[in-house]
Amino acid sequence: MSASSPSSGPTPLDFEKIKANSDGSYTGMIRSGISEALTSNPYFAAGGGLMLLGTGLALARQGLVKSSGFIYRRMLVDLEIPSKDKSYLWFLEWMSQYKHRSSRHLSVETNFVQHDNGSISTKFSLVPGPGKHFIKYKGAYMLVNRERSGKLLDMTSGTPFETVTLTTLYSDRHVFNDLLLEAKQLALKAREGKTVLYTSWGPEWRPFGQPRKKRMIESVILDENVADGIVNDVKDFLSSGDWYHKRGIPYRRGYLLYGPPGSGKTSFIQALAGELDYNICILNLSENNLTDDRLNHLMNHIPERSILLLEDIDAAFNKREQSEEKGYTSGVTFSGLLNALDGVASAEECITFMTTNHPEKLDPALLRPGRVDYKVLVDNATDFQVKQMFLRFYENEEEMCELFMEKFRQLNLGKVSTAQLQGLFVYNKRDPESAIRMIESLKNPNTVF
Repeated sequence: MSASSPSSGPTPLDFEKIKANSDGSYTGMIRSGISEALTSNPYFAAGGGLMLLGTGLALARQGLVKSSGFIYRRMLVDLEIPSKDKSYLWFLEWMSQYKHRSSRHLSVETNFVQHDNGSISTKFSLVPGPGKHFIKYKGAYMLVNRERSGKLLDMTSGTPFETVTLTTLYSDRHVFNDLLLEAKQLALKAREGKTVLYTSWGPEWRPFGQPRKKRMIESVILDENVADGIVNDVKDFLSSGDWYHKRGIPYRRGYLLYGPPGSGKTSFIQALAGELDYNICILNLSENNLTDDRLNHLMNHIPERSILLLEDIDAAFNKREQSEEKGYTSGVTFSGLLNALDGVASAEECITFMTTNHPEKLDPALLRPGRVDYKVLVDNATDFQVKQMFLRFYENEEEMCELFMEKFRQLNLGKVSTAQLQGLFVYNKRDPESAIRMIESLKNPNTVF
């Protein structure tokens, strides 16, 4: 009879070997025992142990993911700022100036300003680009993640949608309000003492260029009592909100400034905005993509403390017809404009200024009260304006002013715009005698100095 075959069961543990391989401690014996069990076990050696080990690691990984997600939900908080929100640009500008940040991804924003003398100042701003950034704000550590969508586009601007996500400890969530408030104050401070120009961009208003330095109301010289009359009327309107509401009258007022080109209509509106600490929303009615619905939407969503400016209103409409034969096209109908100005869906608490060089081309329906409540002629320069402009450019030159006025009357120049006078005075900014010698250049309205 042949010798019996070795048992097919698991090999018994060699406790003497385990004891010899351990350091004598209880933990050492456990560690040595596990090692001996794995090496001497035929099932583990055959691959079953590896399967069990893999399953255990997968379960451990799943448990780790769930536990980390639970910890994230309990201990961390996110704040998402989409690119369509006003605070988005405020936050990026704030972070670009914030010192306690760590950024490895930057984007450049180039701004340039053309000054009155023709020179250009260029400013480069390095703002956080797409990617992850770290900041420490009021003792709280934050992860800032700026993400750009590669598929979704803002149809109004063609730029991809972006979001900025701020992540911090749940206990530090109160700093979000402080941070956004600080970013807002920084943005307002940058515009302090300046006038912001807005233009329509799709269904919304967006700042156009850099904020302009406020223009002093005294710098635009209109005929006697004209400027004071407009300023007093606007201020009276702004202080009469309760009076309008109690009587059920729509709280809005329209102004029409008409007169020849270069007489200072637009310049005065800019100076008026500075005097009132208002901004200006410029709306081009001849824009091809402007429709009645979008016009209504824009006029009902004008930024606070803003004047709506409709320049060259005669160019968009002429006798109730769109003047396509003259090269102007518009998606806005005449009735759409009238309804936007004083229809059911028209805006409340709105100041609208319209300008035109040809008031005779305007339809009478546009000029009725409720659409145009105050109209005034801003004409070519009168003797009063010529004298005031001379003394503004050449202070305390009373004698020179009298010589200039005497020669101005002798030449009988007739129609001279304030823009022509300003061009002459700017060219001779420090030499009133030279301005007097060159006064005959005013005969030609297209003189180039």
